[in-house]
Amino acid sequence: MDKMTEIAFQIILHAGNGKSSAMEAIQEAKTGDFAEADRLIEEAGTELGEAHGHQTKLLQEEASGEGQGVNVILVHSQDHLMTSMTVRDLAIEIIEIYRNK
Repeated sequence: MDKMTEIAFQIILHAGNGKSSAMEAIQEAKTGDFAEADRLIEEAGTELGEAHGHQTKLLQEEASGEGQGVNVILVHSQDHLMTSMTVRDLAIEIIEIYRNK
């Protein structure tokens, strides 16, 4: 497996973990456990930060002329990361709605 594909899989892994934590946070807020919801949102942020770090590594390589081109797995990883970040952002808003209910 080439380096870019390995990085793409790391992005997919961490983005998926972040999205899962954000979705779990919503469920915890729904039951009124806001401490756990907040912890899970923080966990989501950490996972998404990891994914973003891998993405940044690819961007830096591309900017320095060391880019390897684009493959479908990389495109998928970018889509997965952006979707997961949106889910986390919306989860934060949904948790606040439950908190202020």
